[in-house]
Amino acid sequence: MVEVGDKAPDFTLPDQDGNKVSLKDFSGKWVVLYFYPKDNTSGCTKEAIDFTALKEDFAAENAVILGVSPDSPERHLGFIEKHGLGITLLSDVEKNVMKIYGSWGLKKNYGKETEGVIRSTFLISPEGEIKEAWRKVRVRVKRKSGEVKHAGIVLERLKALKQGG
Repeated sequence: MVEVGDKAPDFTLPDQDGNKVSLKDFSGKWVVLYFYPKDNTSGCTKEAIDFTALKEDFAAENAVILGVSPDSPERHLGFIEKHGLGITLLSDVEKNVMKIYGSWGLKKNYGKETEGVIRSTFLISPEGEIKEAWRKVRVRVKRKSGEVKHAGIVLERLKALKQGG
């Protein structure tokens, strides 16, 4: 499992169009790499919509967003078209990349332990270093001040890191 400060392991996975995408393709850019369980489910749809809504804000910070799930490229394409998503989705059918990043393993769901995707997000620097890791992500968190979206938290952390914090 990778930790903050580690060099982000490179990988190559197919995107929604069947094109091979490698982490090294984004050298010199910040990368938001997020792992999610399944296209067209409630939480995963909200997360993808939230990241899409902030895509331009991330781009202004020299960052790209890559979502990864075990779904096929064809399923990703349908998910993107159905919800008007504007982010790149990668297919990790074999779950190899998820395992390397610690995003596949035992988790509790309704009191039952099962093996599956552990929703997580990694912020990778232009030099390829993991600068932040969120594990067991909640897509939206209710606070006294209102609902906070995980995508917004990631964007704020990126801005802080770029300012030296």
